[in-house]
Amino acid sequence: MLRPARLGPRDLVRLGGTGLRTRPLRVFLSALGVAIGVAAMIAVVGISASGQAEVDRRLDRLGTNLLRVEPAPPQGGEKRTPLPEEAVAMVRRLPPVLRAESTGLTEARVYRNQDIPVGRTGGIDVVAASPGLLPAVGASVRGGRWLDEATEGAPAVVLGAQAARRLDVEAPGTRLWLGGRWFSLIGVLDPVPLAPELDRSALVGVPAAEKVLDHDGRPTTVYIRADDRQVAGVRAVVAAAANPAKPSGVLISRPSDALAARDATESALNGLLLGLGGVALLVGGVGVGNTMVISVLERRSEIGLRRALGATRGQIRTQFVTESLLLSVLGGIAGTVLGTLITGGYAVLREWPVVVPPWASAAGTGSTLLIGALAGLYPAVRASRLAPTDALAGT
Repeated sequence: MLRPARLGPRDLVRLGGTGLRTRPLRVFLSALGVAIGVAAMIAVVGISASGQAEVDRRLDRLGTNLLRVEPAPPQGGEKRTPLPEEAVAMVRRLPPVLRAESTGLTEARVYRNQDIPVGRTGGIDVVAASPGLLPAVGASVRGGRWLDEATEGAPAVVLGAQAARRLDVEAPGTRLWLGGRWFSLIGVLDPVPLAPELDRSALVGVPAAEKVLDHDGRPTTVYIRADDRQVAGVRAVVAAAANPAKPSGVLISRPSDALAARDATESALNGLLLGLGGVALLVGGVGVGNTMVISVLERRSEIGLRRALGATRGQIRTQFVTESLLLSVLGGIAGTVLGTLITGGYAVLREWPVVVPPWASAAGTGSTLLIGALAGLYPAVRASRLAPTDALAGT
């Protein structure tokens, strides 16, 4: 009794490849659907991972040991309890505290010139800032210079990034109408990720604020840099140090937590986008299945001839499943490359590190193999059930 020839892996790949080469346009369109789904999934994961790497890099650069102390919001009809004037000095006495600087909100307003109607402040606060504020919050000057001993008592002002944009001023030496008199712009800050409230502020020296703007000298916000290993301990006792009379009236926050929370929010959105990418991949799999069904109908004579020459049903099934797998893998490889390019382009545009997790590429390829196997299973079974006489008679 003659036994059917056994088909090795190389023979199966050659057979499957022949079926794909004879219909290039249909193969391209079917593989494109899979590629779009895989590219969408890898791009979402890659952009999310790149964004997380950027957050981690920024936190490493800015530090996670910054604490912000300010009066707690009033509750139950109580008035907000201001911090005492000695709050900064008392906080500095805590051994783990490396640096403590402050800002104090004033009642003054800043305008581009004296002709601007009162009330059109653009949401810009005028605050009195201590000279050591910049290193405490990790800020830097984009243009000009920061307040120092020579300028903190003079009518000089430094603008945050948003404040400068709203007032449409950048050049040091520009005069601004502040608190009913002219102040000279001496510098503009870069955006401050850990203290975004400074971005929309006009900062003047404490002596100038007390002398010209009737500032009472009380700090509104105290920024603390603590020893990395004792941040939790400092957070537990700093309220009593900042306001011994009423520790419950002190609000303590960790600005780096806000960055982490924002990243978590973006991760939730990325989960939704990842689901949409999965839907696109599923649609691509349906396209592969449709292509294989049509291929079986068009190749009935080929199937009948192979069956007449001794090919078993199992070999026919394996041939068409292999063809479906090859089609899906082509789409998966193209999608992986496309998704990686999209991630790299977006990350470079945002000046982020380019990160594409290896598991994402592996998952993309694995999903295409699963989609290909499932999409090709029914057409393969249908092809194997064709009797040689029926298949040849249908030509």
